[in-house]
Amino acid sequence: MIASYKDYRTYYIQDLRMTGILHRSRLLYLKDRRFRFYKSLRFTEYIINCHPGYGGILKQLVLLRHTRLCNKYMWTIPPNTFGKGLSIVHTGTIVVSPHAHIGENCRIHVDVNIGNAVTHGLSGAPTLGDNVYIGPGVKIFGPIEIGDNTAIGANAVVNKTFSDGNCTIAGIPATVISYNTSEIYIGKG
Repeated sequence: MIASYKDYRTYYIQDLRMTGILHRSRLLYLKDRRFRFYKSLRFTEYIINCHPGYGGILKQLVLLRHTRLCNKYMWTIPPNTFGKGLSIVHTGTIVVSPHAHIGENCRIHVDVNIGNAVTHGLSGAPTLGDNVYIGPGVKIFGPIEIGDNTAIGANAVVNKTFSDGNCTIAGIPATVISYNTSEIYIGKG
């Protein structure tokens, strides 16, 4: 979680690095919509976490700007849900619950839904570890846990816990299909 201006810069630069934006020419870097979105997301988190006394106009303005960008790009990504190293691959629908917790270096594709649900009488949102790859069309819901270094295949429906991590899961409902980790999908940044 961002707790200082230095953290804000670290999170923002790591997001750009994991997406591959830093390796482009300056013009392409500035035209990329993810550049603006990451900056908005991380600055909003910085204001909310580090300046709670700014309850007035500044906080409302940064939240309004972030919401506007979310609506424009069809990404519902609330502040303080992703660790550093967020990598959004394409523009398209992404919905994340404000109660979800996603670790560092998450690579996420289009048509993904990470949401609240009532499962086995328990209500809550998912918790994902570090270095998780989420393929296109994945639905993750309920009070479940996904371990570190997990790759989730396209169109998987994940409604149970895979806390051990270090595997690839896919299918409806999701099951472990191999013990290959997410490293080949995420890269080193």
